[in-house]
Amino acid sequence: MREFYTITELTREFGVSTRTLRFYEDEGLIAPVRRGRTRLFRPGDRHLIKQIMRGKRLGFSIAEIREIIQMYKEPPGEAGQMRTIIARVEERRAELRQKRKDIEETLAELDQVEENCLNRLAELRVAS
Repeated sequence: MREFYTITELTREFGVSTRTLRFYEDEGLIAPVRRGRTRLFRPGDRHLIKQIMRGKRLGFSIAEIREIIQMYKEPPGEAGQMRTIIARVEERRAELRQKRKDIEETLAELDQVEENCLNRLAELRVAS
């Protein structure tokens, strides 16, 4: 296992900008070692970045990701973290289900509008 990763290595690995990693640092989610102006990331930072990226893909906010990460470091610890993740996953799932329902309703409405337009065009052609 490596002792440190550079910011360039991590930006390439995770497909993010250096600005993104600096933002995560400013938000207190990661804490790279500083050697002058150079940031060196430990394996633990790399793991946190991986978890942050996963949280973002799942639709969690930075605040929610921070809360989950902090739980691991402090009481209620990992068990509390797992319970919080389960609750957040269910909330996200409910949001996505609602969005899917909204999209299905919108698609049905678009189908109806299109059908009405086609019917009206057919009537106009008959009338001309």
